[in-house]
Amino acid sequence: MTDLQFADGASPAVLPSLRLDGDVLTTEVAALSRADATVLRQQWRRLYRTDPPRTLSRDLLELAVAWKLQERTLGGLNAATRRHLAELARTFADQSDRTKTRKVTLKPGARLMRAWGGETHEVMVVENGFVWRDKTWNSLSIIAREITGTRWSGPRFFGLDRANTPSVRPGGIAGGSANEG
Repeated sequence: MTDLQFADGASPAVLPSLRLDGDVLTTEVAALSRADATVLRQQWRRLYRTDPPRTLSRDLLELAVAWKLQERTLGGLNAATRRHLAELARTFADQSDRTKTRKVTLKPGARLMRAWGGETHEVMVVENGFVWRDKTWNSLSIIAREITGTRWSGPRFFGLDRANTPSVRPGGIAGGSANEG
């Protein structure tokens, strides 16, 4: 056990071992809400083996310590998520533009579906563009214009932009709302 004390005088049950069982973890995380910033900074040093940033708020200290306790008990992020976060960190460091959305990359074989005007339109992604109605097109926007008769952003029409992400369905099929048109 540690000799640290919470602001209310209670002693935390933080164990010096790196892994906690589920019951101890629950107790530890709950106890963090009663810990003062000094205790949270000490826990940060113990878990992260470095000093916490000076400007980090008490709430963020609590979240970071709770995360580390949970990570050690339940496991951390999988490799794919760690790679994705590292890629985002590099992008932010290089470009410092957090407003840019990540570009959706379509792989050949992906199908895009969209209901419009009572008809379901299916577009297949191929190496050199998109196939719709047995013809290869260079642009989704041109296909969207052919379908609707008006100018559309192809990615938006087929639900590939951030505004329409709920329309992207499991299985590699994307599509917009069926009640438009």
